[in-house]
Amino acid sequence: VLSSQDLGIGLLRGSDELMSTSVYNSGSDMSSIGGNKSNGSDSKKLRVEDRMEAPPSRVLHIRKLPNETSESEVIALGLPFGKVTNILTLKGKNQAFLELGTEEAAITMINYYSTVTPHVRNVPVFIQYSNHKELKTDSGNQRAQAVLQAVSAVQGGGTPASGSIVDLTAASSPVLRIIIDNMFYPVTLDVLQQIFSKFGTVMKIITFTKNNQFQALLQFNDPPTAQQAKIALDGQNIYNSCCTLRIDYSKLVNLNVKYNNDKSRDYTRPELPAGDGQPAMDPNMAAAFQGKDSNSLLGGLSPLNAAAAAAAAAGRVALSGHSGASGVLLASNLNEEMVTPQSLFTLFGVYGDAQRVKILYNKKDSALIQMADANQAQLAMSHLNGQKMHGKPIRVALSKHTSVQLPRDGLDDQGLTKDFTNSPLHRFKKPGSKNFQNIFPPTTTLHLSNIPTDVSEEDLRLLFSNAGGTVNAFKFFQDHKMALLQMSTVEEAIQGLIDLHNYNMGDNHHLRVSFSKSTI
Repeated sequence: VLSSQDLGIGLLRGSDELMSTSVYNSGSDMSSIGGNKSNGSDSKKLRVEDRMEAPPSRVLHIRKLPNETSESEVIALGLPFGKVTNILTLKGKNQAFLELGTEEAAITMINYYSTVTPHVRNVPVFIQYSNHKELKTDSGNQRAQAVLQAVSAVQGGGTPASGSIVDLTAASSPVLRIIIDNMFYPVTLDVLQQIFSKFGTVMKIITFTKNNQFQALLQFNDPPTAQQAKIALDGQNIYNSCCTLRIDYSKLVNLNVKYNNDKSRDYTRPELPAGDGQPAMDPNMAAAFQGKDSNSLLGGLSPLNAAAAAAAAAGRVALSGHSGASGVLLASNLNEEMVTPQSLFTLFGVYGDAQRVKILYNKKDSALIQMADANQAQLAMSHLNGQKMHGKPIRVALSKHTSVQLPRDGLDDQGLTKDFTNSPLHRFKKPGSKNFQNIFPPTTTLHLSNIPTDVSEEDLRLLFSNAGGTVNAFKFFQDHKMALLQMSTVEEAIQGLIDLHNYNMGDNHHLRVSFSKSTI
């Protein structure tokens, strides 16, 4: 267990943390990290130790932070990946330790940053697993604890305790007002959606120009999500040293969107017209709007300090002109002994209407999943990349394919391709469906609905235990038609959802299963 007293003596009594493998490690001077000058042999030893991989831990070690980095900036790195439970900053050493709520969240964070270099204040930082499984801080670390208390209240759907050192206004509206300062490059509606969607479901966006400044109103599904996004993103730059986000709460509580085009969008009502000669938002508009030299921005693109996975990955994609317009995803590192088109349809169907699924004939640990549109594909990618399915962390990326081809008539492809276009199990076919407001990352807690009145808690506990895993907690809603059920790990919850969504409970009652942001 790592305590702040350990750190007062020296960084983990010397070079303990150096034995972890850094996510971002090109050209790093490992001899400078211990705080003491090393001779040549010591320096060489540290570089060798740095190649040794530490086992996954929910405590992460962050190095090379800019001077005067705040606790909230460090916490923002981990916010999109799950609950942040503790933090310890070492200002004199430009380092910090961040503890996440679960090991799965830490693994997802490390996996993501293995492909996208994390930045704080436009400076690349190093993130690695700590050798410690838990972070203990003393009572003197008051400011960090105040920041954590405020963030925890937001993540739990509450409000920060009064007297908190951090200035956090309680969000009474799910609508944020966004102003872009120093707008050296154009910012599109799609770029905003990609950035903000990592924090929750973006329902509606309206963009406009006022006082010669580009502004937007963006509506989340609830006020706590809006508050979490504001904490993480306010003051951050979309691109290096420009396009700064200034975020406040709007007095509006609901946006009225009449048209779906490049100025406004209601993601819950895809049937809205483009209106008044405005072009419907072609997915390649984001690239075209940047002008002929849009690719020159790629070198300057920097992930936000909030580390929104959707913003960093999809932001670059949109600017390069390959926006994933088709909505086709490539899932890889699948368990080829267990994966089926049906299981992928069920899991990816939590985040959109999966139309077709094809497991690749010559590479059965990979599959193509065609979603209904590019926004659904983006949402599924940001929530599922790095999650464990059938014992393996899956990789999800946008595919070069524009659609999933069905096998030719009469050709047997061993059931590797399935067309789900007309499936009755699509969650988002109905415009304005409540399902749009209940999209959450995979969690240990599952929301069950359509439960028959004669089914008991014991019946449901047994059902999910048999699917593989341990049921830690259970809670019926008042009418007993719905319930919350908590598994011991996120992987077990994912497996339970795959196996038991649409399970026939008798008398034509088909169980509905989704992820919940609640805890029991």
